[in-house]
Amino acid sequence: MLDLRRIREDPGPARDALARRGAAEDLDRLLELDGRRRELIPRIEELRAKQNQANDAIAAAKRAGEDADELIAQMREVAAEAKGLGAELTEVESARDELAATLPNIPSPRAPDGETDEDAVVLREVGERPSFSFAARDHLELAAAHGWIGMEKAAEASGSRFAYLMGDLVLVELALIRLAVDVVRGEGFEPVVPPVLVREGPLFGTGFFPGERDQIYAIERDELYLVGTSEVSLAALHAGDILDSEELPRRYAGISTCFRRESGAAGKDTRGIFRVHQFDKVEMFSFVRPDQADAEHERLLEIEERILAALEIPYRVVDIPIGELGAPAARKFDCEGWFPGQERYRELTSCSDTTDYQARRLDARFRPEPEASPEHLNTLNGTAIAVPRTLIALLENGQREDGSIELPKALAEAGAPAVLPAS
Repeated sequence: MLDLRRIREDPGPARDALARRGAAEDLDRLLELDGRRRELIPRIEELRAKQNQANDAIAAAKRAGEDADELIAQMREVAAEAKGLGAELTEVESARDELAATLPNIPSPRAPDGETDEDAVVLREVGERPSFSFAARDHLELAAAHGWIGMEKAAEASGSRFAYLMGDLVLVELALIRLAVDVVRGEGFEPVVPPVLVREGPLFGTGFFPGERDQIYAIERDELYLVGTSEVSLAALHAGDILDSEELPRRYAGISTCFRRESGAAGKDTRGIFRVHQFDKVEMFSFVRPDQADAEHERLLEIEERILAALEIPYRVVDIPIGELGAPAARKFDCEGWFPGQERYRELTSCSDTTDYQARRLDARFRPEPEASPEHLNTLNGTAIAVPRTLIALLENGQREDGSIELPKALAEAGAPAVLPAS
């Protein structure tokens, strides 16, 4: 949610910034509705005051035995006008609130322009891509001989784009989660196993509703929704709260299963476990003061890079263009791992600065000084580990000619085998 009061005082900068996201006209319409609302409220209050005066005058006339017909006629005219303007106010406020809920965050001036992921700015490449003396196989070919990934039976049980992970691959997943939790806990992130079912409020508060409703699984009978990321549940931890400044930053690491409908992705990246409806993830989430946000964004990125380096996955860091930002994000970095089976970099992690956009919708605030008025927090989120894609990168980059998989030392220390043997 944008700070309408601040924008109202000087709409130019916000209009220019939102023009980069194609939302300048929506902002102008929002300001128009807001202006009309501010015109209607004092007029309605004035009419209601006249109604009260008229009622008092009518009562006094009746007590004095005087004719009150003219006063009653005047009062009815005032009441009719007040009723009409009240109905207009209701419509204006509804339209204003509905439009305000759909406007995206104001992008960072440092976020690159562009409409697709091809416009992303590559900041750096890290690690050496493997060079194989044999024909590299993709993750599904590598897993098939061992029975590590069961797609057909999962499709029979649950539908397309679900999978059974089995055997040694389960041990690798558990080690990935343990590694990520150990790293982020060492950086002050409190581990949390959050609810994966939430009400509509947290989804609206984080900005996924109304725009991404078609991506969310709904349980209509109970008015609950399966989260696509634990960001939603973690953000709700401080909805409606006022934190003390000395408590900040507050950092959490959500360990959860995530669910995404992936509407509109039919036929795209559907082989194997690259794009599935259900997956496990460790998600970092930070509540910070506004002056801490830039440093926290860099901190999240540094942690993501450290985990990828420990996993020995070649990767690159990209600055995501405005056209690919989700509604809450002002700026986002992705870490894209090298996938030999696709011969390209693909997203493994992302981290976003959402400024005060989510905090306003959630009414999450802090008090800068003991006696000061509360201000809205800033929130940021970042992926520590998204399991399926990380498994793909490990299998494909660590493959040997005989079909065995060499795993990084950091994973072995977290409980995974050092080598996944050939079949």
